[in-house]
Amino acid sequence: MQRCPWAGSDPLYLAYHDAEWGTPSRGDRHLFEMLMLEGAQAGLSWSTILRKREGYRAAFDGFDPEQIARYDSRKLASLLQDAGIVRNRLKIEAAVKNARAYLQVVAETGSFHGWIWQFVGGEPIVNRWTALAQVPARTPESDAMSKALRRRGFSFVGTTICYAYMQAVGMVNDHLVDCFRYPQLSGRR
Repeated sequence: MQRCPWAGSDPLYLAYHDAEWGTPSRGDRHLFEMLMLEGAQAGLSWSTILRKREGYRAAFDGFDPEQIARYDSRKLASLLQDAGIVRNRLKIEAAVKNARAYLQVVAETGSFHGWIWQFVGGEPIVNRWTALAQVPARTPESDAMSKALRRRGFSFVGTTICYAYMQAVGMVNDHLVDCFRYPQLSGRR
């Protein structure tokens, strides 16, 4: 079975590649979780975040934005001591800030998925890459998403993070064309 080369041989990466990465997500909670995790990954490897994902779920109340938005200084201090997550003060504070901004988007627009998917016209962009070197780190869509998120008060949402997020939640299909997941996610057989 042919996979994207970045999946390597790590069972955690393989499972992520095979079952999640690039699969279109419209679930608001999952979209929020992935935005939090992509922000936490800034400057680190994705494998670090994947290995800590369950720790994040436990520490951040299952990525419940309403609970996270209410975190106080005592909760932030406890998170800074939690070895199950990346203990970076700015990233932890950004999680609270992002939860509040997320709730504001939902209050104004009715759903996060409806708002975030506008950056790709509501449907996944299906690319046709044959080599990893062709896959961009950012696009005009990720630039627009980053600017809009920042205007709404989100942090750790630079254009590269936004593009990685778009890939992760299936807003773009960046599986290489010879990867077994490509036809599954592109509708091309």
